[in-house]
Amino acid sequence: MQVSPSLLSADFANLERDIRMLNRSEADMIHLDVMDGVFVPNISFGFPVIKAVAKHSKKPLDVHLMIVNPQNYISQTRDCGAAIMNVHQEACVHLDRTIQAIKAAGMKAAVTLNPSTPVIMLEDVIQELDMVLLMSVNPGFGGQKFISRATEKVKKLREMISASGSKALIEVDGGVNLETGRLLADAGADILVAGSYVFSAPSPEKAISSLKDL
Repeated sequence: MQVSPSLLSADFANLERDIRMLNRSEADMIHLDVMDGVFVPNISFGFPVIKAVAKHSKKPLDVHLMIVNPQNYISQTRDCGAAIMNVHQEACVHLDRTIQAIKAAGMKAAVTLNPSTPVIMLEDVIQELDMVLLMSVNPGFGGQKFISRATEKVKKLREMISASGSKALIEVDGGVNLETGRLLADAGADILVAGSYVFSAPSPEKAISSLKDL
């Protein structure tokens, strides 16, 4: 199991300290949620913060754009040091074009689905993707309760990936802890995004290790 701790739950007054902790940890990447207050009902941080994180991080940056018109920010995302650019299917009118542009910019291409969006929406692009992120909460806020039907969604996506020959990894974000992480691992998830579970733990490094062992 790969783990991508969500920086949204970090201590922003001590961000460098928390990044150093993630560098020491078994985390595979760092998940950064960019929110614009339009696509989702919240505002988080933008490119200056991502660039600052990249300066100190030894882990690949998994940048999740919860914004309208993400295709307008491909070069900026790359220039900030992102390894993976993650856009919402619901925000992209021309999804295939956006995927190709992300890959042409030298990043891995990922697409996110909201809880109400069926996995069939990705059938025609699944072979082009490096990763699919399934939201197991409604995006926009940290600390929400896990939506249990996400496990069935993971199973359906795993079947689609296998049938198509795609090499896309399945990432899940929202309400992840040891209990829900086990359910997602059993369903076929490859990567778990965890925010509150990691950064609220007495030992965030041990919390990351516990998820790695699922």
